[in-house]
Amino acid sequence: MATRWGICGAGKISHDFTVALKTLPAENHKVWNPTAATALPITSSSSRLWLWLPAFYRTRRNSPKKHNIPKAYGSYEELAKDPEIDVVYLGVLHTQHLRVGLLFLRAGRNVLCEKPFAMNSREVKQLIASARENNVFLMEGIWSRCFPVHVEVCRLLAEDTVGEVKMVKAYFGSPQLHIPRSVEKELGGGALLDIGVYCLQFVLMVYRGERPESIHATGVRLETGVDESMVVVLKFSRNRMAICGFSIAVAMPNDATICGTKGTITVPFPMWCPTRLVVNGQESQYPLPEPSMPLHYTNSTGLRYEAEEVRQCLLKGLKESSQMSLEESSLLTEIMDEARRQVGVVFPQDGE
Repeated sequence: MATRWGICGAGKISHDFTVALKTLPAENHKVWNPTAATALPITSSSSRLWLWLPAFYRTRRNSPKKHNIPKAYGSYEELAKDPEIDVVYLGVLHTQHLRVGLLFLRAGRNVLCEKPFAMNSREVKQLIASARENNVFLMEGIWSRCFPVHVEVCRLLAEDTVGEVKMVKAYFGSPQLHIPRSVEKELGGGALLDIGVYCLQFVLMVYRGERPESIHATGVRLETGVDESMVVVLKFSRNRMAICGFSIAVAMPNDATICGTKGTITVPFPMWCPTRLVVNGQESQYPLPEPSMPLHYTNSTGLRYEAEEVRQCLLKGLKESSQMSLEESSLLTEIMDEARRQVGVVFPQDGE
């Protein structure tokens, strides 16, 4: 029987996720409905934000017809009450992940929540507690973890292919200063939550979810108060290190390298959704299926991998995924909280 997906939110990432689902067997995955929900409670004095919003609304209105999906709702509450939905893909702005996520979890719905999980550790803990209280599946959508390249990296590390890892480097830079979602504090903007999260999760993947002994972050902030660029240095046990650099002002190599005592593993651009892997100079390729419709983001058909991971977890009766456990998502958010604290990035949600 197909896993029936409810798509919460109809923005760019939800479009791409829906297209990615179509690359999987129809007997395994079915988009049950998108939500043509009421507008999110966003307010800002920024004229750039208001110029952006109408296009967002148009996307929402057109999504059901665009994807040939017959069923749509007028609110998130209606979707939460539908007993025919197996799992909800939460693709709204991350400032709304806690509010909307709790709505579905308390209604007994399984949830795949887009990254970042929430705005801070307090919110993440609330989501995890609700999932456990209501005995439902919950996973943060760090889609990178489910890519064949990242799965292969984990296998190579487990087999000691490059010896003891002593240094991990991950970089992600993308010019996004013209995008309101990236720079507005009310929208949870900044480099860390949007793209830095990919670098930090990669480090945690390599070091198998170990808590770092120390975190040192430095960065620069925009006038809006969010981080434009940041460098985070992590030290782990046995003198193992990691360096992460990310920016929404400039392009960067957008690759990741694992340096061990016997060799190196490199995940070339784009490290967050890769199709190539270089191990001690030898390259392997992992091509993606072609999309049936234009996509908004790089390699978005790769969202199929996390969708299939969710399906397999549900078939096994699991409440979380081993590829991105709730414990590791919690640790990831704690590290980001500390990095923000050191750079001086504070969101309204931090004081609630």
